[in-house]
Amino acid sequence: MTQITAVIITKNEQQNIERCILSLQNVVDEILVLDNGSTDKTIEIAKNLGARVETTTWKGYSQTKNHGNQLAINNFILSIDADEALSKELQNGIISLKQDLRIDHAYQFNRLTNYCGKWIKHCGWYPDTKMRLWSKESGKWQGEVHEEVKLENYVKVFQVEGDLLHYSYYNIEEHYKQADKFTTLTAQDAFKKGKKASLIKLFFAPMVKFTKAYFLQLGFLDGLMGFQVCRVSALATYWKYKKLRQLHKS
Repeated sequence: MTQITAVIITKNEQQNIERCILSLQNVVDEILVLDNGSTDKTIEIAKNLGARVETTTWKGYSQTKNHGNQLAINNFILSIDADEALSKELQNGIISLKQDLRIDHAYQFNRLTNYCGKWIKHCGWYPDTKMRLWSKESGKWQGEVHEEVKLENYVKVFQVEGDLLHYSYYNIEEHYKQADKFTTLTAQDAFKKGKKASLIKLFFAPMVKFTKAYFLQLGFLDGLMGFQVCRVSALATYWKYKKLRQLHKS
């Protein structure tokens, strides 16, 4: 049976880390927490639950995750964020895979997001498929904002039944704060690549974003929280282009 290491990158995740680790304990053979300077009880909780804890300085999303993968004892990596957890169905699906894991295979899961206590099944947020289980010989993380694993050409990706449960935001203020952070990073990345944002894009792209998420992707079926998700997504689109324009002006 092939062994798997779960790699979790953390900083001040005491609110989430226990749930994440508990969902992994009967599934993987090593739980590696790579911590980036937590000042809360993240490390203490992780160690008490039997995780191996290593520390590092922040190297950016991709480089930090790749560093964690290299520290893993096992060849197969299950990459999971501290605010995520495996559903029971997904746990069973991964356990069954361990009989026949191959380096030319990688595995993706549907991710279901909990937003302020409500599971969001529309707005373009579900199934939000993520490739999270693969051999570290056959792929590495790339990208600094929306990082993803770049697999070798010979690797085939398969779907595993069950959901990766994502506990994203506990209140709306957290969503605004995260949107501000990531739009800054996205604008900086676009600026480095020489991209520009016209006034037309600045004002009309947010409208298109909201219309698509709320109406075409049925965000209205998620009620008030669905409206809020679509609203912040549209606002983030505006912030991204506004910040990009500011970078060009400066």
